[in-house]
Amino acid sequence: MDRLKGKVVLVAGAASGLGAASARRLAQEGAKVVVGDLNAEGAERTAAGIRAERGEAVAVEFDISDDASVGHLVSAAARTYGGLDAVHVNAGDMSAVQKDTDVVDIDLSIWDRTIAVNLRGHMLVSRHAVPELLARGGGAIVYTSSIASFTGDAKRPAYAATKAGINALARHVASRWGKEGIRANAVAPGLILTPEIERGAPPEMLRSMLGRTRSTRHGRAEDVAGMVSYLISDEGAWINGQVLNVDGGTVLR
Repeated sequence: MDRLKGKVVLVAGAASGLGAASARRLAQEGAKVVVGDLNAEGAERTAAGIRAERGEAVAVEFDISDDASVGHLVSAAARTYGGLDAVHVNAGDMSAVQKDTDVVDIDLSIWDRTIAVNLRGHMLVSRHAVPELLARGGGAIVYTSSIASFTGDAKRPAYAATKAGINALARHVASRWGKEGIRANAVAPGLILTPEIERGAPPEMLRSMLGRTRSTRHGRAEDVAGMVSYLISDEGAWINGQVLNVDGGTVLR
């Protein structure tokens, strides 16, 4: 497939998991991919894997919680390939998620860190990317949200709140710049069996989670990557300001 041929796409948060899968899929469809991550070694590993498959990719180390670092990432992406056509914002701090308890017990540093990465960081990428997209006559932004933004949970309030904020951010960007050619959407995955989750999750938990879906299997990173690619492509040209569930039918709305 080459529906993204010639497009320059930045993936912010692509050293592993969903971001790495999306970066690979975008490259397979012809995009020139800039792989950004705090984990420089992981980002380079993703980019090298793409190049090994004859795709085009470079890796850039950055910290999504730092404004100057985000600005450097976006500028490097545009400078490397002569512009920017799309951005997939996927960064997260999983160590903070594991300590995200409830609003009574949560350590405020965990709350603040989650906000800094999941929400403020996504805003920073948008802030720096929008002018570059406008310079090309428009483009697409795809954010990684979660079904946690809809479902309600007795745990992880910081995570859920930031994901709901990402949904609002996508709608804001679509409303503010849609008439100027920018599309902003979010994908909301359910449980995705990344290698890390598959290794660490108890089998009984996985069976229980599958029982909550309307599907015959758990999600794969490639399921999300396919939706990201579609939303960035011209085939998704009339989709704007939406949050699309990729969850095997866990949440119906």
